[in-house]
Formats: sequence, structure tokens, C-alpha cells
Amino acid sequence: MEPLKTSADVLFILLGAIMILAMHAGFAFLELGTVRKKNQINALVKILADFSISTLAYFFIGYGIAYGVHFFSTAEVLAQNSGFELTRFFFLLTFAAAIPAIISGGIAERARFKPQLAATFCLVGFVYPFFEGIAWNHAFGVQAWFAQQFGAEFHDFAGSVVVHAMGGWAALAAVLLLGPRRGRYDKNGAIAAHPPSSVPFLALGAWILIVGWFGFNVMSAQTLAKISGLVAINSLMAMVGGTLAALVVGKNDPGFVHNGPLAGLVAVCAGSDVMHPLGALATGSIAGGLFVVMFTLTQNRWKIDDVLGVWPLHGLCGAWGGIAAGIFGATAWGGRGGVALPSQLIGTLMGIVIALVGSFLVYGLLKFFVGIRLDAEEEFEGSDLTIHKITASAERETSF
Repeated sequence: MEPLKTSADVLFILLGAIMILAMHAGFAFLELGTVRKKNQINALVKILADFSISTLAYFFIGYGIAYGVHFFSTAEVLAQNSGFELTRFFFLLTFAAAIPAIISGGIAERARFKPQLAATFCLVGFVYPFFEGIAWNHAFGVQAWFAQQFGAEFHDFAGSVVVHAMGGWAALAAVLLLGPRRGRYDKNGAIAAHPPSSVPFLALGAWILIVGWFGFNVMSAQTLAKISGLVAINSLMAMVGGTLAALVVGKNDPGFVHNGPLAGLVAVCAGSDVMHPLGALATGSIAGGLFVVMFTLTQNRWKIDDVLGVWPLHGLCGAWGGIAAGIFGATAWGGRGGVALPSQLIGTLMGIVIALVGSFLVYGLLKFFVGIRLDAEEEFEGSDLTIHKITASAERETSF
């Protein structure tokens, strides 16, 4: 029988939840600094609204799908074990809410506000917890099958695949259904540059995410008894590797430099508890270079207008992280073992398929029934948010 959780465990996981909650400010400022100034209000409001919708979807539906736990008992029952289950919900909610925060960066500057909130509810309430339950709660016997066939379950300690790859591949589906921003690519193949509106805001967002990530990874142990300093050092090494690789491959570009550490941290999540620090360094370095190369290809050659590059950053680097856990987590590469590369490959592919199918279904139905794209005037102004229209109106009156 699993031991009762102590009040110290509650405090531990609560601090982790608060650190990851702060990461959502990082998502907001990263998007704020990347998009054009006319879209900055939209970016700020959208991240906060998405988190609120995610909370309701995960509280009433998603957490129950993933873990079979519902919160319809009395307060006295919910307070058992110092309210550990409630705090655990808060902690895992911050992971779930990262899905729409990731998507937000990909679809920025041309997505309608209310349909995006509806998509957030569906993805966090149904799609994400379906795979979360498979990976982290042994749903449907998939993990048992991995263990039987390959000698080890699919291992994703802190969500390289469960959170980041799912968010990135879900974003790719949304980006493809939306199409590029007006004027981004012309019929002759020319590309209109949309440089970051504020590198300091972009850098601030990156730093907030970097600091919060140590709560994201280390506190995925969920109890004090399972905490490991190895996770912290591996996160550090992957962050450094991603930064330096992006610096070199990206030729000192500040946007690449500040996304490099995020690429490394995305990739190390899955195997941060089993890798040797040198393996984590290699994992992060490969991720940093992968992001720069694939972001460039995506934007320039394939004409996929993924504004913040969330598919390369979260989708591809997250998938690489799931695979890397099976490589550098193995004892042959200095890892702690307990992983199997076939399990990592199949589990990663499964997460990608669920994310793609779920997102295409959600955004496809919304596109068919209500529309998901701003009209030309709204896109020119920057948003369909009422607050933006009020602000723009006030500015016009002042200038008059």
C-alpha cells in the first residue's frame, strides 16, 4: 500500500505548482516579445484566459479521465492527507494548461479568441488527459504491454512527450488549418519578415520559463521521498547545451539564443531522472541545434507560419526527448537503466498521433462550424478582443 502523504509532501508539490504557474507568465512574455505590437494585448489576455478555461476543463473532466479521481465529495473527504490529492491536481493542471499555452504561440496574430477558448476546453478536457492517463496512470494496459514486450515501460518523467510533444504537434495541426498570416508569404515566394517586437520581453519570458522549469522537472517526483538532485543537474546541463548549440548554429541570433535553453529543457524532461549529466548535455545540445535548423526550414522553405516555432521547439524537441531517454537513459550510455528504446519510440509516436488526430478534429470542427480565423479587418487591427478594440478606439480619439 502506498504510504500516506504528509503535509511536507503537500508543501513540496504546492511549491512546484506555483513555480510552473509562474512559467505561464514566461509563455506570455515570450509571445509578447515575439509578436508585433498590435497583437501584444491579445497575447497577454489569451494566456491568462486559456489557463482559466484549462482549470475548469481539467477539474471537471480531464483529471478524472487521466486518473479516475473526481472532486464531488465533501470538503472533509477532500482534505484527507492534508489535501494532497487537491494539490496534486493543481500541480498536474499546470502541466495540462501548458498545451494551449504552447499552441497559442503557433497560432498567434490570426486566430479568433473565443473559438480558441473552446479548443482549449476540448484539448485539456479530453485529448491531453487521454494520453496522460496512458503514460502516467497505466490506462488501457499500454504500459503493461510495453513492459511485457520490451522489458520496460514508456518512460517520461516530466513530460517531454506527454506535455511538450503533444502541445507542439497539436499546434502544428492548428497552424496548418489556420494558414499563414496575411502578407507573410506572397505568390512569388517572397517572405515578409516579422521580427520580434521586443527582444527584452522575449528574453524575460525565456528566463521565467528557465527558472520555473526546475520546478517542472525536479518536482515531478511529487513527494519529498522521491526527489533527486540528478534531475536538477541534468536540467541544468541540458539547458546549457541547448543555449550554446543555438548560439552557434543560429549565428548569435537573439531569438534563437533565448529559445535554445528551452529546447534543451523540453528534451531532457523525459529522461532527466535516468540520464548521466553528460547524456543530458548531449540531449540538450542536439535539441538546441534541431530547433534552429527546423525553425528555419519550417518558416522559409515549407512556408508553415508557426509564429513562435512551437512545433520545432516543443513538438520535435519533445519527441527527441522521448527517444533520447531510451538512448542516454540506458546503462550502456552511463544512465540508470530501466528504459527500452522500442518503448520510447512507440510511446512517443503514440503521443504524436493522439495529439495530431485530436487537434485536427477539434480545430477542424470549429473551423467548419464557427470559423477559427480573424477576418481581414480584425487581423489588421491585431485581434477580435473587445479590450483591444476599446484601446484602439481610445487611441484614435486621443490622436484626433
